[in-house]
Amino acid sequence: MNFFEKLTQRITTNNSLLILGLDPNPEMMPQDQNTQQGQQSLIIALESWLTWVIEQTAGLVCAYKPTLGFYEALGSEGLDLLLKVIQVIPDEIPIILDAKHGDINTSTILAKTIFEQWQVDAVTVSPYAGHDHIAPFLVYPDQGVFVLCHTSNPSAVVLQEYPTDEAPFYLQIIKEAKTWATPEQLFLEVGTTNLEVIKKVRSLAPERLLLMRSIWSKGNDIHEILKASLNPMGNGVLIPIPQDFLKSEALKEKVINLNQDINQYRKSITQDLQNCDLWSPNVCLLKSHPHQDLILQLYDIGCLLFGEYVQASGATFSYYIDLRKIISKPQLFHQVLTAYADILKTLNFDRIAGIPYGSLPTATGLSLLLHHPMIYPRKEVKAHGTRRLIEGNFQAGETVVIVDDILITGKSVKEGAEKLTSSGLVVKDIVVFIDHEQGVKDKLKTEGYNASSVLTISEITETLYEAGRINEQQYNSFFKH
Repeated sequence: MNFFEKLTQRITTNNSLLILGLDPNPEMMPQDQNTQQGQQSLIIALESWLTWVIEQTAGLVCAYKPTLGFYEALGSEGLDLLLKVIQVIPDEIPIILDAKHGDINTSTILAKTIFEQWQVDAVTVSPYAGHDHIAPFLVYPDQGVFVLCHTSNPSAVVLQEYPTDEAPFYLQIIKEAKTWATPEQLFLEVGTTNLEVIKKVRSLAPERLLLMRSIWSKGNDIHEILKASLNPMGNGVLIPIPQDFLKSEALKEKVINLNQDINQYRKSITQDLQNCDLWSPNVCLLKSHPHQDLILQLYDIGCLLFGEYVQASGATFSYYIDLRKIISKPQLFHQVLTAYADILKTLNFDRIAGIPYGSLPTATGLSLLLHHPMIYPRKEVKAHGTRRLIEGNFQAGETVVIVDDILITGKSVKEGAEKLTSSGLVVKDIVVFIDHEQGVKDKLKTEGYNASSVLTISEITETLYEAGRINEQQYNSFFKH
């Protein structure tokens, strides 16, 4: 698992965009721990404190960020302390080493040391020496690189804003850095409280993950910073926990409250997607299905039809489902993706596989939403070109979750699973949007696959009948079938 996948998994698991700097700064220790320093050495006191910080926050952050300079300032004992801190951090939590490295002559040896010996997951670098300096870090494809593009230091303005406000140097850094590596390996570090700067960075690099810093100035509005930095899906940014929190014995409570505030704001902005038609259910049920609005919208736009319909298999059903219209309704499509994502977040997997052709848009959307790479088994293998059975990059032994739209006979997902497993991948879970309830889930279970669905056809029919969208005859016709 590379850094980006590891980070994404931790963001999803902890439902957090928060990162925490682990710096051995005695001034940040709580008063009771600071007073113990006279009874033991400074290094021991710092180790004890930083271990406590990790224990308090491991379930609340998506990454830790130790600053190399703080440890170097303590000499050889400081570097030993850094290695001890790295060992204490749980393996599943990414480590971003804040090095701000800028020396082209030592970049190769530093990259080898921190990535191979220290086993950190990502590093921050200064781009002033150009691509030649960054390249030694990028030759490690599983590690991440954060390029500093803007700092909050007031005296840096004369450089960062040069030569004009319309074409400042920090934007030129971003333009160049984007050509050095993919959005899954190279990211941007942005230090500022200036909303216009953040907006310019996000506009120029909408696909890049932003590591924010220096955002907790007095009187600053974190919601405005989130509004300017988050991507349309409510992700794409890492938020530092205020260093002042580390002075408090109630560190855990403070971090919980901050995370709840950020997540509540993220939820509010993702519910306000652009280019959406206004839709109302026009119904109020005393006991409603959790996905009531989603079901009613699917019916209202013609995705769910009731009557006598001949299926592709030749069988006649009293209903017909056509989900192809969803991709033209951004707000509805986002609801569908979120419903899928709620299930996928409970599963362990390395890659998402869509089944051609109906579920490919869904798999693509989920890949972007959950930051998991996507692959797909070809419906047919071409007689020319690469003749690949599976499209996309993968490693044998990785776990893949299959995503499909409708489960009727299970034929398409089984064929897809067989192609994936024949290529050395592991398939344990299959997630579909609608289950036709023909006992296929149980059949798949006997073949080693765990199948889950957002909705069942019974749930859909019950909800539509209760809401008055279908009449009693249509309702009874379904259950007779």
